[in-house]
Amino acid sequence: MAILFEYLFNGAVLGIMYALVAVGFTLFFGVLDIIKFSHGDVLTLGAFSGLVSFLALQSLGLDLPVVGLVVVLAAACIVTGAVGALIGQAFIIPMRNASGFNILLMTLMIGTGIREAIRLFYPNGANPKAFPALLPKTPIEIGGVFFRLDSIVLLGLGFGVILLTNWLIRHTKLGLAIRAVAQDGDTAQAMGIPFKTIVLATFALGSALAGIAGVMHGIYYSEINFSVGLLLGVIGFSAAVVGGLGSIWGAIIGGFTFAALQTLWVVVFPDASGYRDVFAFTAIIIAMTIWPTGIIAERYSERV
Repeated sequence: MAILFEYLFNGAVLGIMYALVAVGFTLFFGVLDIIKFSHGDVLTLGAFSGLVSFLALQSLGLDLPVVGLVVVLAAACIVTGAVGALIGQAFIIPMRNASGFNILLMTLMIGTGIREAIRLFYPNGANPKAFPALLPKTPIEIGGVFFRLDSIVLLGLGFGVILLTNWLIRHTKLGLAIRAVAQDGDTAQAMGIPFKTIVLATFALGSALAGIAGVMHGIYYSEINFSVGLLLGVIGFSAAVVGGLGSIWGAIIGGFTFAALQTLWVVVFPDASGYRDVFAFTAIIIAMTIWPTGIIAERYSERV
């Protein structure tokens, strides 16, 4: 039972990372009905931005754990938020009336460009990079079950960020404007809501969530690489779709569902843990045939 609880806890940490990525996809789809497939590579950019900021702190002799964590998260959010807004400004808004396929293809190429730029221009970018241990990995025993301290902090951080995002969407003027644009962009503009500003703010917010997920992934696995966003992007998109594209809570449920499927496979078949993603994606495909509009079906799901 102790080992089972440890597996479940580790699955929860993965689930919160997937949920952060999935919420970004949900926000993008909500405001412009588009699938932004550069999202996973923006996550990678966030992780590398955090690493660069930590190395800069180290060179100044300021690599204190708490300070390092705050600076790394801030750098990841700033860089990814700016890049997300830039992608929206330069590419997506001008093509908002184009077909969804064109936008999907364009964002896929943008993501490839980001990924290849990291590989080519970061020193030895093709090789995995050690990520700084910004949190202690001290094991803590609770009821005979051992948990890593850094995993507890990451889980709390992820939940805190998601709750803050939900509060922002539900209880602030910015969130009200985002929901109005998502409901009907033309009517929102007619009522005086700055459509372009709200769309860019949404792209910055969703991309910043990916940056946080990238840093969390680096801390959890102690390394990052230029292609880490490929799989995380696909998992996040799958989580958003199976949870209900357009629903924040659906994205969260989808993220934890995917992590639970991975964990279940590892628990039942520990010697074949490398096939956990195959099992999870197969289960997601089956789930999508049962719930074609997602577990939490919303109006936006009808536009997939």
